[in-house]
Amino acid sequence: MNLVRERYRVDLVELQAACEANYARLMRLLPDMRSKPQARRVALSQGDRLLGVLSLEVVEACPYTTTLRARQEHSLPWLPVPQLEVRVYHDARMAEVVGAENARRLHSRYPYPNAAMHQPDEKSQLNLFLGEWLSHCLACGHEPQPVI
Repeated sequence: MNLVRERYRVDLVELQAACEANYARLMRLLPDMRSKPQARRVALSQGDRLLGVLSLEVVEACPYTTTLRARQEHSLPWLPVPQLEVRVYHDARMAEVVGAENARRLHSRYPYPNAAMHQPDEKSQLNLFLGEWLSHCLACGHEPQPVI
């Protein structure tokens, strides 16, 4: 039995695929984020019960990049409220998570164990989470207020 743990290696192909898919999802939710910075709210509900609202807000818009804040509003009381900072690279057609909660500048890999208790593949996990979150909102979300 080998007791030596193999060191985590970043899978660049997987990370780039997740970032490209996140870019495509975000462009479906905020297609005009480059020309007119805006915000969008997507509600998720079950019957008459509101489960939460995804809020996408443009924080910074530059010629080739846009920074967004994605956060959950009106969440269930027993769920932690996710808040991610996402950088969208329009020239590369990629979107990656660059901050989560109050942590900025995520590293691609962390030693384990560490003082902040980050997982070795924390950045990859957050990008996959963003993809699942956006996919769920695209599949099941709706405008919070009826369009008149």
